Amino acid sequence: MSTGSPPAAGPLVLDGTASLPAPLRGAAVPLGNFDGVHRGHQALLTQSAALAAPHQAPVVVLTFEPHPRTFFVPDTAPFRLTSAAAKARLLGQYGAAAVVVQRFDAAFAAVPAEDFVRRVLIDSLGARHVVCGYDFTFGAHRSGNVDLLQRLGERLGLGVTVVPPVTFEGEIYSSTRIREALRGGAVVRAAELLGHAWEIEGTVEQGDQRGRTIGFPTANVALGEHLRPRFGVYAVQAAVEENGAWVWRDAVANLGRRPTFGKIAENFEVHVFDFAGDLYGLNMRVRFIDFIRAEMKFAGLDQLKAQIAADGEAARRIHAQLLPSAPH
Repeated sequence: MSTGSPPAAGPLVLDGTASLPAPLRGAAVPLGNFDGVHRGHQALLTQSAALAAPHQAPVVVLTFEPHPRTFFVPDTAPFRLTSAAAKARLLGQYGAAAVVVQRFDAAFAAVPAEDFVRRVLIDSLGARHVVCGYDFTFGAHRSGNVDLLQRLGERLGLGVTVVPPVTFEGEIYSSTRIREALRGGAVVRAAELLGHAWEIEGTVEQGDQRGRTIGFPTANVALGEHLRPRFGVYAVQAAVEENGAWVWRDAVANLGRRPTFGKIAENFEVHVFDFAGDLYGLNMRVRFIDFIRAEMKFAGLDQLKAQIAADGEAARRIHAQLLPSAPH
């Protein structure tokens, strides 16, 4: 199935080192990393919009890049649920007029908690009200918490709303739970927690073109800093921009090391059904719809080709069962 939708203009994305332009000052400002922009994050955006509306003020999100975890543990394995670009796009989808990206480096990590409130939230952003989760921390050595933020806000004339835990079936929505689901291949569960299908977004790179030789051409999509879900085969939907619109097509994807060919490097290969265009060098978004099977090693090429055909049919059946309201 192929559907076209115009790429949302998206929120204005601004560097955190500059003061906000006048129309964006006086905003309601949600605070956080927002990796995945899951249902818990969406609650912050909803609360921010409710606070901004009576004042006809915008919602301006403050987030941090790189993710602080990458700064403090630089050798950590890839764990991102969303790239910076995808995160901004999702924040705009859920109501942000602008996203201020504060560079998280050694200098920013050393900013005292009170200075963060004064210099960043009040002086730089001109925030009228900030909204954060119950576990938000800030300032050097994570010395600031929501109690301190509320006390400083009262003293400095900054409104502060702390959103309590948002739960699902008795458990708190969190990026950690979503990562656990993806590492288990439970992409349907991950989508339930996110409130939207999980995506990998990357450039289509030149591969060894082995798929073409067996009648199954694939696009090799760069994984970047994205979390690696369970290795195996997935029903997915893939999109590239065509004439100013994202065009989504049903597809099947394999993520793994291709043990049949003795490969070591990870590969994310996407076969777009009924498509013969040139995708090299394009930016591709890939939505994970369902898990089909785990990675396997085959005795030979004929066995591999038979399984690839079976995987393709399995993916087509999954796509055929999607409700019209499902994400395409």
